[in-house]
Amino acid sequence: MKYAFFNGKIVPFKDAKVSIMTHAFNYGTACFEGIRGYYNPKKKQLFILKLADHYERLLRSCKIVRIGMKYSVDELCDITLKLAKKNNYHEDVYIRPLAYKSQEKIGLGLSGVDDDFCMFLSPFGKYLDTSKGINVCLSTWRRIDDSSIPARAKLTGSYINSSLAKSEAVENGYDEAIMLSMDGHVSEGSGENIFMLRHGRLITPYLADNILEGITRSNVIRIARDELGLEVEERSVDRSELYVADEIFLCGTGAEIAPVLSVDKRKVGSGKIGKITKDIQKIYFSAVRGDIPAYTNWLTAV
Repeated sequence: MKYAFFNGKIVPFKDAKVSIMTHAFNYGTACFEGIRGYYNPKKKQLFILKLADHYERLLRSCKIVRIGMKYSVDELCDITLKLAKKNNYHEDVYIRPLAYKSQEKIGLGLSGVDDDFCMFLSPFGKYLDTSKGINVCLSTWRRIDDSSIPARAKLTGSYINSSLAKSEAVENGYDEAIMLSMDGHVSEGSGENIFMLRHGRLITPYLADNILEGITRSNVIRIARDELGLEVEERSVDRSELYVADEIFLCGTGAEIAPVLSVDKRKVGSGKIGKITKDIQKIYFSAVRGDIPAYTNWLTAV
């Protein structure tokens, strides 16, 4: 990393430091976004995906947990573009903006604690193997309930929940974990939304099952409906439905479109990447690099 945005200005990355007494570091009182930038070598252009949408969600997260944001969506987009230009990467990148309780203070609470905003940007390749597919398990860890920690806010502290599930999966020889909600319905992967294909319909858990309102999720729904003519159903999904699904994939900023080959050592369909998943992948990966005119409104050129 070359440069970051810290204390209201772009500084060398090595100078973007917080104290070990910072409230957010001690209590997880921060919210964040993960934003991808895709480099198109033919066009010699870096495209940032759904930039304003991510900042609109960040402001919603801030509102939920009483973090004051001094920048508007337009100002946040402008800061991001300036930082991307300053770093000048000619490859795919990952952008991490954070709004956080910045006061050096011991003591619980949200009101009356100082807030700030920072951002860094890093080269970033594949988070999961989207070309070969992944093998997943059902985690013993349950997805946080909205009545405990706001599930639709993207909070740093809540990601210990996903980290526990991911760690359990990897330690047991899987690539990823799928989490159930407290009432036993399928909720999320450890940081990703879930889609499954059954009887020609694409099905995804709905928001009341404590999933994050995924931006990639909404992109997938549009592609499935507009490009493939699929019926998309948002509803509760039972665990056993995953075992008899024709296709399953995870999606998210990091995961992109990640095909699932097996769940708890049970093959999904034929055990290979399914046709619908491949079709969605193909359209999605072309769209995010600016190669499909119908989706250029998803992108902000650097």
